[in-house]
Amino acid sequence: MIYNEFNGDKLSRLGFGCMRFMTESGSGNVDQETVDRMFDLAIEKGVNYFDTAYVYLGGQSETSMAKALARYPRESYFLADKFPGHSLPGPVDNRALFELSLKRCGTDYFDYYLLHNVMEWSLKIYEDPAYHIIPDILKLKEEGKIRHLGFSCHGGPEMLEAFLDKYEGMFEFVQIQCNYLDWTLQDAKKKYDIITKRGLGVWIMEPVRGGKLANLSESNTAKLKALDPEASAASYAFRFLQGLPNVKVILSGMNEMFQVEDNLKTFEEYRPLSVKEEDTLFEIAESMKGGVPCTGCRYCCEGCPIGLNIPYLMDCYNTFKVDFSLNSSMRIDGLEEDKRPAACIGCGQCSHVCPQGIDVPTVMSELAEIYANGPKWADASKGRQETIKKDLHM
Repeated sequence: MIYNEFNGDKLSRLGFGCMRFMTESGSGNVDQETVDRMFDLAIEKGVNYFDTAYVYLGGQSETSMAKALARYPRESYFLADKFPGHSLPGPVDNRALFELSLKRCGTDYFDYYLLHNVMEWSLKIYEDPAYHIIPDILKLKEEGKIRHLGFSCHGGPEMLEAFLDKYEGMFEFVQIQCNYLDWTLQDAKKKYDIITKRGLGVWIMEPVRGGKLANLSESNTAKLKALDPEASAASYAFRFLQGLPNVKVILSGMNEMFQVEDNLKTFEEYRPLSVKEEDTLFEIAESMKGGVPCTGCRYCCEGCPIGLNIPYLMDCYNTFKVDFSLNSSMRIDGLEEDKRPAACIGCGQCSHVCPQGIDVPTVMSELAEIYANGPKWADASKGRQETIKKDLHM
């Protein structure tokens, strides 16, 4: 196992993400026997970082992880959890919610704790004085219940930079979605650079994009097999991230033994990609995109009579064209209604000045339709909000 030093901790570069545990058909309960077996092998091979969140699997992620780890000394591993600010039904007793996570995880402190899913939409909750989230979390850190504080982020680079500037010195690390597809598709490179420039650690989520980069098309699989017929597609995605020097932990949401075995093999040694391998991955990434070639020059913004942030909306559109992303819907949710794609009046001023020749009004119309007809975070989070109310006896 390869490791990284971070603020006094020796962290396994491969972290065990606990969001995707298998559940038993019928009961919906986590398959604890499989979780125990996966953890045993991972720990035997040197994995020492385990990541969960209050909302994962309706709370079963925390309890199932705790059962598996209870068989090992608490000081032998690092535990990460997240505060569900993006899922709250309204202002709640933040300390009580935090203490419930501690109880479920069978611990009296978290090594790493994150504000969950800080982005354009949820920022309004995290910074609302009525919710009092950030002051309460800082108080818990002062009390020693949190050793290292960070946040996960699905927002754009501009939002990330502004948030870090506003709360300079508060956070030690940031967890972002990053892989060789999102390196350009979702500006992961810019986010990585923003975090690194500030001297903070980078944590990676979605290294294989929910399995998309582990299960490539036949033609793209052939390109990788031509490089090494024995290597898995997933291994290339992880090795791409190994080559980023400020990446401290790469989380993988493993739910089957073969995934654990393959990932452990990949992380036995530090082996970043060759130039040819990296070029092949970027070629594959480009073949998976179906959006528009927006470069973010912002020429289109200067003459827009509505004042739309067109490059921002183009980012959302390009993500949707790869697969539907609730996070892209949430980024649009974060905009005022008159700044959303449906507000476009189709004047065409933007298209006249676009160096890439993009038919912006047509893109805005299509994006507005995708957004209008797709699931919304408010609907997706209703169950989580009701669970939190029940947990806190509200």
